[in-house]
Amino acid sequence: MQPKGYRRKAATRLNATFAALANPTRRAILARLASGEASVTELAEPFAMSQPAISKHLKVLERAGLVARSRRAQRRPCRLIAAPLGEASGWLEAYRQF
Repeated sequence: MQPKGYRRKAATRLNATFAALANPTRRAILARLASGEASVTELAEPFAMSQPAISKHLKVLERAGLVARSRRAQRRPCRLIAAPLGEASGWLEAYRQF
């Protein structure tokens, strides 16, 4: 059995993951990042929204631990972090039989 603090932290991470996935724009961003790193400009191209709007979506994804940004000279590419998706998938798997 895991301590309460650990379970609470895991539940908070899971809640953040599902909240981030609830938005179709954020799901599309994750789908794009699944094929490789991209800048905010590259991520904004297919959407009818501004770069600041895409940046707000990226912040939600970063807080959920689904996206990380690195710094390479002038460029700040974003990349997908799949671990939280695995946790969400594991949680859903327990309910698949219903």
